[in-house]
This record gives sequence, C-alpha cells and structure tokens, in this order.
Amino acid sequence: MPMKRLLIKNIGMLVVDNHRKPCLRGEEMNWADCQHDAWLMVEDGRFAEWGTDVLLPDADETVDACGGAVLPSFCDSHTHLVYADSREGEFVDKIRGLSYAEIARRGGGILNSADRLHELSEDELYVQAIHRIEEIMRKGTGAVEIKSGYGLNTEDELKMLRVVRRIKQNAPLKVVSTFLGAHAVGRAYAGRQSDYVDLVINEMIPEVGRQGLADFIDVFCDEGFFTPEETARMLEAGLKWGMRGKIHGQELADSGGVEVAVAHGALSVDHLESMTDSDIALLKSSTTIPTALPGTSFFLNMPFAPGRRMIEAGLPLAIASDYNPGSTPSGDMKFVVSLACIKMRLLPAEALNAATLNSAAAMGLSQDYGSIAKGKVANFFITEPMRSLDYLPYAYTSPIINKVFLKGEEQLCK
Repeated sequence: MPMKRLLIKNIGMLVVDNHRKPCLRGEEMNWADCQHDAWLMVEDGRFAEWGTDVLLPDADETVDACGGAVLPSFCDSHTHLVYADSREGEFVDKIRGLSYAEIARRGGGILNSADRLHELSEDELYVQAIHRIEEIMRKGTGAVEIKSGYGLNTEDELKMLRVVRRIKQNAPLKVVSTFLGAHAVGRAYAGRQSDYVDLVINEMIPEVGRQGLADFIDVFCDEGFFTPEETARMLEAGLKWGMRGKIHGQELADSGGVEVAVAHGALSVDHLESMTDSDIALLKSSTTIPTALPGTSFFLNMPFAPGRRMIEAGLPLAIASDYNPGSTPSGDMKFVVSLACIKMRLLPAEALNAATLNSAAAMGLSQDYGSIAKGKVANFFITEPMRSLDYLPYAYTSPIINKVFLKGEEQLCK
C-alpha cells in the first residue's frame, strides 16, 4: 500500500525530541527543544520529519495548526479507571475529617468499590470504562496503564482484566494492563491476610498468566495493607508468569515500599508521599522509576511527593493521574502537570517530560511513545496559540487542547 503522509502546518511551537533517551534524569528533565513557526510530517502513523523552512513538503492530507502548539500526548502510567460507579459519599466523609485509613476501616474505600464491581456485568463495566477512556483522550492522553484491584477475588479480578483487554482491542490509544489483586484483602478473607496472599499467589497470578491478561503485577505495599515480605512473594510469583512489578509504596507511611521495589527490579514505584532520603539514595542506584501522583495529594489533602528533591538527586521522575473513584476521580494530565509545578516545584519543562517521556518509560513504552521523535508513534495534540511552554501549566483549568491525534489519525472524541 502507498505511504500516507500527514502534514501539520502553521505550528507556532513544536516540542521535539532530538536526544532519543529512554527517559530523562535530573537536570536533563528541563530539556525542551521548541521549534517555532514549524511544520511536522507524519508517515503511516509515525513521526517522520519536521522543519521551519517556508517551502512545505508534499502530503496526502494537511492540517492547519493555526499558530497553536504541537505537543506529545500525555502518557498516564498509573490509573484504576475500570471501576463501578463513583464514591462521592466518601468525598463528603473526607470533608468531615475522616482519613483515608479511617474510611477503609469502616468498610469504605477499595472494599466499597469491590462490592459495587461484583454487582456489575462485564459489559456494564466496559461501557463505563470506555466513557472514561474517551474523556482522557479528549484531555490529551495517548498511552495509559490500567490496573485491576477492585475485584479482590479471582473471578472479579479476571473480569476487570478482560475489560482492559477489550479496551486494548477497541480504543485508539495505547493501553498496558496491570494485575493488582493485592490492592487490599477481600472481604471473604477479613482477618486472614496470609491466606489471601496465598490465594493471589497460587490461584490468581497463574490464571492471569495463563490467559495472558496482564503486562505487569502491582502490590499495595503500605501501612495497613501488605508487608514488604508479602509483597516480595507476590512479585516473585508474578515474574514467573512474565509480569514485572509496579509497586504502590510509601503513600501512607515509611513502609519499605521503595526497598522491596528496588530489590525486585520493579519498573516503577508509585505514590511516594512518605518517601525518605534513604529511599532517594536507593533509587539512584536502581532501574526503578519513581512516579508521583500529585492529583492524589490534592484530592486527599495530604503531603505531595518530594519531586524537587528527586530531580535534584538525579532521578528520572514520572508523574501520573491515579484516576480512580476514591482518591483521585480525575484523569486530567494537564492538571497533573500544573499540580507538579505548583505543589512539587517542578519547572514546566520538567513537569511535561515527567508526564510524557518518563511516564512512558514507567510503562516500558518510551521506545515508541512519550515524545515527538522520528520513528515514534504519532500521538500528539494541537493547542490554542501559546507564547511559551510555561503557559501549559499556568492555564491550569483552561481547555486549550483543540485537536487530538493518535497513530496519526485525528480523534473525534465524543
């Protein structure tokens, strides 16, 4: 078949990647190669070339950016967007002063979502989830990780992961799946956490592996949830089925999440609101990517991960949304970038790189996603005209995205 060539012209600012690194660390995170008055060529769904010369190359289709910026699509490496309905009642409980842990002890939180998910059919879950997928696409996300973890029994965990597989098959954005059976202890195993861990290891993981439903395995290693020793056992079991670790750690307390993530070669360790200087030192000598979730800190009114300290220590910081019904009911990565700047003291270019290239790396996708580089998948969006990249986080609620392209095709999101 003949090659399809798409030309984006009249670009006021084009942010490109000439370095081709798998992720950016420390001072590198402030890199932003901005080409002004530019054009961009896409060939067969991948970035081909760009330039600033007046003479434009031939193309099969031309799109006028009208002076707007062209940026790489966001990569959201931590979401729970397959869930059953909202939990605004717990939102009111938080306003009244109850903590995340107190709500969980009262039967709310993750267990509440598990109860609701059990009642929904796979088709009903899919309809809800695909609506959220369309929402995040409109807001500029082109690659997303989706976790299970609201099933907490074998049947419902598999149901969630089958929904994720359907999204992979039907949605135009890139999707990776993560098995999170160890999100909490299921109600049927209350008071028997060790037995539940055995269930995850001996029944859930092998069945997920046999059906090829997950790319990664995750464990909530934190105070009141799973211990480092239990986490290690589950990570080792997942790895036998080809699922590399991605850990929830150091959210609620200094609970050893970073240490177990590094020791077992986890691709990322996420949350980190309670991380310590020793955690930062451990991560410096590892391949594990620290991932902050500023939307969670904002919504729960809790401390933010020390993003500035991580960058100054030379780490490859990623940021993600944590889109879920309890602690972060939003997948708006543009707002996450703004929060990273406002509350974590990241510079705009650092925050953008954390939400694109580094978050792609936290999903093992940065070879093909996360930046505008020759040969990568052409996931990008066009904004209203911006004088500089700084305007993106500055205009923290303004809907400035005009057009979204995934695999080089414009998306007419509902």
